[in-house]
Amino acid sequence: MASFGQIIFWCLIVSIFVTAGLIILILSVSLSGQGLGGSKGTVYSIDKWPIGNLGEDVILSCKFKTSTNSRESTSQVSITWTKEGLSEVVYKYDKGAVQLTKQNPQFKNRTLLFSDAIGGGNASLLLRDVKVGDNGVYYCSVSTPSCSGTASVNLRVAAFSAPKFKRVNTTLTAEAERWFPKPNVTWLDVNDNVLNESETSFFNNSAGITRFISSLQPIKLYGSYTCIIQNPLVKAVSQATVKDTEISARTFFSFNTSAAPPILLPQWHVLSATAVFFSGFTS
Repeated sequence: MASFGQIIFWCLIVSIFVTAGLIILILSVSLSGQGLGGSKGTVYSIDKWPIGNLGEDVILSCKFKTSTNSRESTSQVSITWTKEGLSEVVYKYDKGAVQLTKQNPQFKNRTLLFSDAIGGGNASLLLRDVKVGDNGVYYCSVSTPSCSGTASVNLRVAAFSAPKFKRVNTTLTAEAERWFPKPNVTWLDVNDNVLNESETSFFNNSAGITRFISSLQPIKLYGSYTCIIQNPLVKAVSQATVKDTEISARTFFSFNTSAAPPILLPQWHVLSATAVFFSGFTS
């Protein structure tokens, strides 16, 4: 006669086999459904928090899954871009034709789809000449025979530019024309120590764009210095090396690609630019 412990053991074994059988059955049904073409694709964005530079162009990312190993016929694709808070559309493409009769005037002659890429699952929107009013949440809605859905993209608007450097005697000056929101400016030495011997002046134009001039003194000839310009959306790190008659500088831009402010573990996307500035100095 089996002991109580043996009964419990065999009950556990039976329950394991029953659970495994149920899991296999569920997976089989799911996979067979996909094989019959019964599952819908998805609409998504690979950049849900883009940052647009005022006056320049920006791409609002939107992708959709196409039929396996094939391109969608553009005559069967409908794409509608809308913006939260607006009743009219930002852009509408329906079955091979652009339909802008109900487009919001704010976006007239400023929006475009990549028509050659639509069949491959690209519904991204090109927004030209970014303005402050473009800030907000956009929705990309796609409908095709094999896919339907909506993706959201939160566009943040900023202004940023690389600083220009010049040296006069023992003073190194960095000047940048376009920043929004207003940034903080910090200088570091070659060992990344903060230098407090700097003075920064800010000037705002009628559009609220900030220009600044930041001066560091005294500096050493053939010395290297770092100027960090940062607001909640954009960070520019410029590394400047002072030489006899010129200043070589390289600027790296990084962008906060998450919803959280930079102090809360942001994700940064980095770009770089290099320039050489001739110094105007007197001996």
